[in-house]
Amino acid sequence: MMGYDSKRRSLTGLLLLGYVGAMIAANVLIPDKPFSESENRVLAERPSFSLRSLLSGHFTSNYESYTWDQFAFRDAWVRAKSDADRLLGVKESNGVLLGKEGYLMETYTSPSDADLEDRARALRAFDQAAPGIRKYVMLAPTAGAVLADKLPAYAPVDDERADLDQVRRMLPQSVRFVDVYSALATEREQPIFYKTDHHWTTEGAYYAYQALCSQLGIIPQGEASFDIRQVTDEFYGSLFSKSGFRRLQPDQINLYLPKELSKIKVSYVDEGRISDSLYEMDNLHKKDKYTVFLNGNHALIRITTDGPENKKLLVVKDSYANSLIPFLTKHYGEIDVVDLRYYDESILKLVQERQFQDMLILYNCKTFFEDPSILNLTEGMP
Repeated sequence: MMGYDSKRRSLTGLLLLGYVGAMIAANVLIPDKPFSESENRVLAERPSFSLRSLLSGHFTSNYESYTWDQFAFRDAWVRAKSDADRLLGVKESNGVLLGKEGYLMETYTSPSDADLEDRARALRAFDQAAPGIRKYVMLAPTAGAVLADKLPAYAPVDDERADLDQVRRMLPQSVRFVDVYSALATEREQPIFYKTDHHWTTEGAYYAYQALCSQLGIIPQGEASFDIRQVTDEFYGSLFSKSGFRRLQPDQINLYLPKELSKIKVSYVDEGRISDSLYEMDNLHKKDKYTVFLNGNHALIRITTDGPENKKLLVVKDSYANSLIPFLTKHYGEIDVVDLRYYDESILKLVQERQFQDMLILYNCKTFFEDPSILNLTEGMP
């Protein structure tokens, strides 16, 4: 006669066998997903088999990525792991920190002296090659630097402000450094950064715009000049997608729409497409809702306004600039927006052809220090 322990082991074995069988069946029957909305990325596809790929190890590696990405009920497992990690007090996931009040923040490591010098050298070289254009550098700090009290204890973040000061000291006097850190720190009690995304909010961009205007010598528009409109409260941003942290409140996105209507022509040069708006409202129905600003990143965007015809601005930037540029359209008749990560022409040639008066280099400091694209400023120079 079978004892109690034997019955229990048999039942446990049957349940385990049934679970494994159910998961195998689910993985076979459930179609592969090409894209993960929660992670905002393309998922791995089933790799093609060949003897060469097997012997090289590529097939095994790619198949492992495929099985992980296409595992049945993957999002549910990710949420379960996130819940377990939070119960265990885990505060970091894939380079993203879980801070206080639901803030997700990036880890930050200071650049090497060589990386700092390479970037400063590129800026100095461009300044010498194009002396006729006024140049301004704005490096936006991350949320972790400005809202340090929201970081978890013992967070692995280096001194961002010291690195920003080091860049300022390495620039010639002809290149003006815009201290946006102080402007944001003054308004730190306001919602100046998203909680689930690495960008500043439109309100944060507005305070940066005010700091820039003081350097440009122009009078910024007051907040009363805008109709501040919430366009979504369902925004889960890049840090939510990158990390495993779930069960967080989404962010809202506000647009500062001028009360005084003006004509805008936005030419997406790389696409050959023209729009009459700085905002791509249809993108609010997509995962990456931050692309409502200028439809995301492009090699070259040319904006024509009914601002002063004799004033032209060149913006060399990363995505932080996308939500700030709309504030500048009242002050310039033409604005060219270049993203060096995608632009493969000579910036010096563009400056010479377009005859800009002002040039703004606007990056988030983490992108500026980690992405080598700023070095492309000197491409095509003798």
